[in-house]
Amino acid sequence: MSNGTANNGQPIYILKEGTERTRGRTAQSNNIYAARLIAETVKSTLGPRGMDKMLVDSMGDVVITNDGATILKEIDVAHPAAKMVIEVAKTQDAECGDGTTTSVILTGEMLKVAGELLEKGIHPTTITSGYNIASKEAIRILESMAIAIKKGDKKILNQIANTSLASKNASSNAELLTGIVVDACVSIAETTGTGKDAKTVVDIDENILIQKAKGGSLEDTQLIQGIILDKERVHTSMPSSVKNAKIALANAALEIKKTEVDAKIEITAPNQLEAFLAQEEKTLKDMVEKVKKSGATVLVCQKGIDDLAQHYLAKAGIYAVRRAKKSDMEKLAKATGATIVNTLDDLNAKSLGSAGTVEERKIGDDKFTFVTECPSAKAVSILLRGGTEHVVDEAERALHDALSVVAVALEDSQMTPGGGAAATEIAMGLREFATTIGGREQLAIESYAEAFEVVPRTLAENAGLDELDILLNLRRAHKKGQKNAGVNVHSGKIEDMVENHVIEPLRVGTQEIKAATEAAIMILRIDDVIAAKSFSPPAGGPGAGGMGGMGDMDM
Repeated sequence: MSNGTANNGQPIYILKEGTERTRGRTAQSNNIYAARLIAETVKSTLGPRGMDKMLVDSMGDVVITNDGATILKEIDVAHPAAKMVIEVAKTQDAECGDGTTTSVILTGEMLKVAGELLEKGIHPTTITSGYNIASKEAIRILESMAIAIKKGDKKILNQIANTSLASKNASSNAELLTGIVVDACVSIAETTGTGKDAKTVVDIDENILIQKAKGGSLEDTQLIQGIILDKERVHTSMPSSVKNAKIALANAALEIKKTEVDAKIEITAPNQLEAFLAQEEKTLKDMVEKVKKSGATVLVCQKGIDDLAQHYLAKAGIYAVRRAKKSDMEKLAKATGATIVNTLDDLNAKSLGSAGTVEERKIGDDKFTFVTECPSAKAVSILLRGGTEHVVDEAERALHDALSVVAVALEDSQMTPGGGAAATEIAMGLREFATTIGGREQLAIESYAEAFEVVPRTLAENAGLDELDILLNLRRAHKKGQKNAGVNVHSGKIEDMVENHVIEPLRVGTQEIKAATEAAIMILRIDDVIAAKSFSPPAGGPGAGGMGGMGDMDM
């Protein structure tokens, strides 16, 4: 690629052959177009009336979901700007667990209205400056709408979980699942610090184990105050149930290790072989004796258990499980109060945990170990049931979103109305705010405000309602001071979302604004794309030249 001309008139080549470069308005148009395509992909999944997507990978595996983050993780995207928008969904999912679709739609809409300003000749730096000012004001407006949640108010927490589940396939069993979600989060909530520094921490990844089991229906889902291991006892002669169990957790193998260096043992006489085998047997017997001596009646081992050791454990009446996952071991330690030991020599009565019952149960085709009736369990399990694998997988995604928003609500104790109410209030507030800002940034702020109206518009569109009527009625209601007014997608009317119990944690909204604005600004500031390999432009996309790779997706 030529980057200039030398004095003798010969072109100077700097970039490798085959490198593709797109500059100026073409680069901006392509990037905006790619980001909008990503937003369009998930747009139809928003809200209780949203539809699902079926994703089939190259191996033929099928995923059926309406979770924005899952859809965008599963699709194979080539365009770099599109990948940046997918990062928005991933960040939203990591921070809040919910609001992924909204954050992506907002990003797409912010770029769409910015594209219109670019067409009018407004410089990208002016637009990004306006967007930065507008995002701070948008967060201020949202925070002014926030309603405090009383500590331990399970009624409100149920409504927050229900709002999250309303747009999922699991919504038909929302009452059962919301109860499970709230009870699970409340039981693992921990308070750190004292007085003004006191903070509630709810770590769902560390303290809640979701165990999936095909068979039955979603109605059979249950919360277990303890841990469910997807393991069975290692020997059929072991007791299938242990009451008042003393639990040992060992990150050590009950088997004879091979030497770490190459070694050869020469046995030249039959009695030497007998002595060698007897020594192996004695070593395993001593290992089991250490477990027995500690007073343990249940052993959960992170590594292997030799067949002979299994026999001795069974003889001693000890229930044993092998090759448990590290994460499950950590949850067991929290639930039972046990200490994970790295060597059997450290095993003693103090390192043992306790549980009312440890038993093996058959659920569907699989056997599980239930560790239940744990005193003051700080880790719990949810046994998730469903008719098919796809139903269980989608229910798990729905449950994760609901757990995340309840955890966030418990930590922050603030909520905002859903149903497009917050977005409409922000849009109206920003339009008034824009008039106080001089210069061309005012146009960017007004466009930013317009972008927020994509949320109620999309909710109305997905529910088969007239978008324009809904938007005009929403504006009228908010103009009258009804800041909680949103769209009821079931009745098609404008109603108070707090009274309708359509609420979400404040953090979900603030994260949507931050992530969407930052991604939009980053994409708008790109005016030169240098690609090491060739991309085909989007079908029908604006501008000629590279960085397409998404031509099979329709606007």
